[in-house]
Amino acid sequence: MVDVGISCREVERRMARLGIPLQNIKAIFISHEHSDHIKGLCRLTAKYQIPVYISGPTLTATRFCLSPEYTYLFNSSAPIHIGALRITPFLKYHDAADPYSFFIEGNGVNVGVFTDIGQVCEQVIHYFGQCNAVFLEANYDEDMLANGRYPYFLKNRIRGGYGHLSNAQALALFLTHRTEQLSHLFLSHLSKDNNCPDLVDNLFRAHTDITQIIVASREAETAIYEIRPTINNQVLEPLSRSLTA
Repeated sequence: MVDVGISCREVERRMARLGIPLQNIKAIFISHEHSDHIKGLCRLTAKYQIPVYISGPTLTATRFCLSPEYTYLFNSSAPIHIGALRITPFLKYHDAADPYSFFIEGNGVNVGVFTDIGQVCEQVIHYFGQCNAVFLEANYDEDMLANGRYPYFLKNRIRGGYGHLSNAQALALFLTHRTEQLSHLFLSHLSKDNNCPDLVDNLFRAHTDITQIIVASREAETAIYEIRPTINNQVLEPLSRSLTA
């Protein structure tokens, strides 16, 4: 699991609707300390004794007293193995103490979790081109942000290079660096005030006939999708495991 930005109770509800026991979660990786990414962390990990992987500066910034028995610190670009999965954290541009994105490998499938990124860096480009599926931030529409109710300083924080990716920036990354093996794109972390799911969906669907576009909801869990491995851009038969959005 990457981040716990909703309450433990809401995590339980959504996982139950998906039919996935929380006991199946073997680790939680934390990207950064902002409240919409750690809200349910303490309660969830305490109740289910799930190991937490987090960087030292991020842990300090949370001001949480997590159990040392279930807390593991990581460093940038040092892979971590959880069962059959290999998770590589790498630094990103965001206004947090020590923010990370994640590249996850397992069973011949590569998945990227690239949200809360103020700008597209070389590492995002490097890993994006290797992915079969990506959770990619499309946080705001530039016109909606510019004409919206947010104060000027907050607008500048969002679009200033250490905040969030706009729809246009996310689309540019997708169009420039996608490969034929990218079967699923989960557009994520949409702003409630400065974006519209239909707008994002229409924008991306106009530019693809290969990659399945899914706009992740703020209010409910995303369905389970099976991501098939590829070799030399050829889709293989599915393995027994699925990856959950």
